[in-house]
Amino acid sequence: MEKVDVLEKLLEKEVKVEDVAKDAMKDPSLLPEIFSGLSSANARIRYGCAKILRIISEEKPEKLYPRIDFFVELLDSDKRILKWNALYIIANLTKVDVKNRFDDIFDKYYGLLDAEYMVTVANVVGNSGKIAKAKPHLTQKITNEFLRTENLATKSHLTKECKNIIIGHAISAFELFFDQIENKDEVISFVERQLKNTRNATKLKAEKFLKKNRKRAQNS
Repeated sequence: MEKVDVLEKLLEKEVKVEDVAKDAMKDPSLLPEIFSGLSSANARIRYGCAKILRIISEEKPEKLYPRIDFFVELLDSDKRILKWNALYIIANLTKVDVKNRFDDIFDKYYGLLDAEYMVTVANVVGNSGKIAKAKPHLTQKITNEFLRTENLATKSHLTKECKNIIIGHAISAFELFFDQIENKDEVISFVERQLKNTRNATKLKAEKFLKKNRKRAQNS
């Protein structure tokens, strides 16, 4: 696939994003055109290119790591879908973060827990398991951020029910790196409080988590 054809083919639905991602992983000369597509006025091109970069970040994060600052800038984008994709991609890039760039932007990344939209907050929480596994030295800082999810301020796009959903995501994420947490008791206490959560799905997650992890916390 010639790089000058990528965006046109995406627009005309002549190619699948998965196929473009595979080609770009083999031929990095396609990447500049894909990156340029993120600023396209056409939503199909813009979000198609974002999905391509997500796929590459999952399978070959080292191909995108030199552009990590580009994705950090997207965290300020007024286009929420680009922001959400940036959160996802940055989390994947932590696996190859030899320059510890994520450590430098930790506060910026987790500052989005205070964002207006539930999906933004959910993306921060949902991608944190990967970050904690890639950067175990940040486990306590990530844990501290998760513990404040039950105290997030409600907003027009972040209702009390939204908070309950996010807390459920936090419990699921804790499951991914619970072994790395030094002070497990504070996490157990957090989850125990969710036994009274008004969202049934979150309450059930809490019950399941505690059944599995209470003894592990006592024996640690």
